[in-house]
Amino acid sequence: MDFKIDKIDDFMVVKVLKEKLDTNVAPNLKSEIVLLSGNGEKNILLDLSKCNYCDSSGLSSILVANRLCKNADGTFVISGLQPAVERLIAVSQLDTVLNIAPNTDDGIQMMRQAIGKK
Repeated sequence: MDFKIDKIDDFMVVKVLKEKLDTNVAPNLKSEIVLLSGNGEKNILLDLSKCNYCDSSGLSSILVANRLCKNADGTFVISGLQPAVERLIAVSQLDTVLNIAPNTDDGIQMMRQAIGKK
């Protein structure tokens, strides 16, 4: 299993269990997020605390999740970025586009606050 999915309150938490979010894992993650979205889930927290590496396919799956949540008038948050992944997101200037929490607990709080505002 590449990830674990749990429902908390009114949002889904998708925890990537692999150290690399790359071409071996990203397509499955993207498919899972598309399925969640198709089932009406519009608020997703992506926990990347175990990921030490992310490539362009990983970034693509993150952006797809962000777009699907935004299009459904929901919220997308990523949490637990490790230094290499955080650098990649910053270099790609995605830190200005994405909701980023330092850890899962903060991500859950950020998600609860965002949902409460809607």
